[in-house]
Amino acid sequence: MTTQCAFIGRQTVLNRNQQLIGYELLFRASKEASSVGPHSELQADTDVLVNTLNNMGTSWLIGNKLAFINVGEAMLTSDFLELLPPRRVILDIAPDISPSSELLSRARHLRSLGFGIALDDFSFEAQSAAFLEFANYVKLDIQNRDPNHFQVLAARLRSYPVIRIAERVETHEQYHLCKELGMDGFQGYYFAKPETLSAKVIHPTFSNALELLNLLRMDADLRKVEQILKRDVALSYKLLRYVNSAAAGLNTTISSFSHAVTVLGYKKLYRWLTLLLVTASDDGRAPPALQKTAVTRGRLMELLGAELGMSPDDCDNLFIVGMFSLLDVLFDMPMNAILEHLQLPVCIIEALAARKGRMGMLLQLTQSCEDGQLNGVEALCQQLGISPEQLNQSHVAALAWVEDLGL
Repeated sequence: MTTQCAFIGRQTVLNRNQQLIGYELLFRASKEASSVGPHSELQADTDVLVNTLNNMGTSWLIGNKLAFINVGEAMLTSDFLELLPPRRVILDIAPDISPSSELLSRARHLRSLGFGIALDDFSFEAQSAAFLEFANYVKLDIQNRDPNHFQVLAARLRSYPVIRIAERVETHEQYHLCKELGMDGFQGYYFAKPETLSAKVIHPTFSNALELLNLLRMDADLRKVEQILKRDVALSYKLLRYVNSAAAGLNTTISSFSHAVTVLGYKKLYRWLTLLLVTASDDGRAPPALQKTAVTRGRLMELLGAELGMSPDDCDNLFIVGMFSLLDVLFDMPMNAILEHLQLPVCIIEALAARKGRMGMLLQLTQSCEDGQLNGVEALCQQLGISPEQLNQSHVAALAWVEDLGL
């Protein structure tokens, strides 16, 4: 278990009477950072989500106010969003997000769950205008508009059932212009510069997180899940803090692991744990490079399984095979000794212990892709019925996915 610091930026959002209604939560890599910096959109979105849920907690960050959280295309489609308390969270959509039918449907679903939708730096010409029918907040950037254009835009939005927030308000004159135009809310340096908050972070043991993830996939007995939690102080601490936070939407205090797991349910606990696992730092024994390779293997095997038309359950198992394939190296133990302590399906055990079966062949193929000489790749592809194009596309997609996670 290791400790380090987590950081998050927080800027106030005010109503027409300058009363605090919420905070926009912003990615910060360090205490000194004043902007996102050179980080991918998904990495920044995920970091804010992880810090909000696990490292800081919604209660400490926002109290009883609203949280405005920036979401890009990848995060908007992620199940991780549903770990947040919907009645307290406004999802801030960027102006250049592509309005595909899938994303529009997803926005409609998120609104039905109780999430708010805000359109950042809005204009009717922006791609995000397609989301206007689902939005209940619209942000107008006064720095990006001349006063006449800003006035026309504000007036046109009066006929829509949205709360209009003027953002990046930096001067007394800009504030008064916005107030005269009847804007409903304000955000910007004129009222408060973003503050950077920090909190100590403790990380669970990698092996315990992986084992618990696997138990949840297998719908294992609650007592087995509880045993894992009892032996990892970081894991149990984070779970109890999460389940007792506003994120769980509960009115009672939960102090037992079994109660926490029962209230959350395996599906929600699995999502929470996956988010925790893929964004955690190493625990002092597992080098980050090895963790990155393990996660890449898991993702590549999962994608190849989908290309072969394998079932969702089999694709889930392939992800586990890839993730677990380096446990012997990570923890300096023979693979057979590790497998003795894990309740795994036979197909996974055979793939990990002896590279047997279809899953074992896919693991061999995945490992061969790490070899600069690509030894054995062609023969394995022929045996599995995978074309070179399918392998290349899946490999590139897996690498990009892991890079976006920031591992």
